[in-house]
Amino acid sequence: MTIERVDGAHVVVTGGAGFLGSHLCTRLVEEGAGVTCIDNLITGRASNVEHLVGEPGFRLVKYDVTDYLHVPTRPDAILHFASPASPTDYLEYPIQTLKVGALGTHKALGMARAHDATFLLASTSEVYGDPRVHPQPETYHGNVDPVGPRGVYDEAKRFAEALTHAYHRTHGVDVRIARIFNVYGERMRIEDGRAVPTFIGQALRGEPVTVHGDGAQTRSLCYVDDLVEGTMRLLVSGYTDPVNLGSDEEVSVGQLARRIVELTGSGSPLAHVPRPAGDPSLRRPELRVARRELGWEPGTTLQEGLRRTIAWFRGRM
Repeated sequence: MTIERVDGAHVVVTGGAGFLGSHLCTRLVEEGAGVTCIDNLITGRASNVEHLVGEPGFRLVKYDVTDYLHVPTRPDAILHFASPASPTDYLEYPIQTLKVGALGTHKALGMARAHDATFLLASTSEVYGDPRVHPQPETYHGNVDPVGPRGVYDEAKRFAEALTHAYHRTHGVDVRIARIFNVYGERMRIEDGRAVPTFIGQALRGEPVTVHGDGAQTRSLCYVDDLVEGTMRLLVSGYTDPVNLGSDEEVSVGQLARRIVELTGSGSPLAHVPRPAGDPSLRRPELRVARRELGWEPGTTLQEGLRRTIAWFRGRM
């Protein structure tokens, strides 16, 4: 059954205590949904959703979704966001990353099938690997090294997409696939290894800001509120093929580092360090499908999003 609105619906969010999942839980509660937030808290934090505890219909469950998945109240939608998402995390937890992409997706899809619920998979731009097509449209099949260090995350998400569409074709499960590009904002862990929190933390502490390689590699950074809006529109859209969600404002990693140093008022110098294996050289989404099917594109400039994010980190350091 296709979900058409979240007001009054019961929505299960796996990985709901993580950075992005917690923002989705907040938005869903604000729009009148009952939310079951499931997280094993390996990389998520209960503090990310503590402001929702006591809200009508909100429940936090500490649980590993690679095990048998059950909720006492029938769900109308399942948003599968459980997975380590930063290189630091999935290199520390490679087996868990593969398991949640395979077994966790299987369990969540099984619950969606059993309850005739809409299933939304949080996939990633990493399915494109180190792309040879730029910008990346949903029709591009990617350039991924399955046995490289990043392969545990890339292939877990590629398998999850394949499994999602297999359930759609075979069992008629109503599915959505969000290919999420680089997202940043409040509630990121400062030690999670991604560029934005790393650079902000270093700049606020007055330490050298460590740029991988010459810094010419690019990223497209989407502020979290915009990404949540795109995800909510995708959920109720009825569109079952993959959709890129992210910003098409491309910036080099070196430019990003310099901008963060400027916005923090820091005197930190840039320090160039070796690039990790498999680090993509280019990253920018083609957003034609999102604009056409969802009427969506990001509205927060990088400058404004970074200002908000820096203020949040500054208040917690």
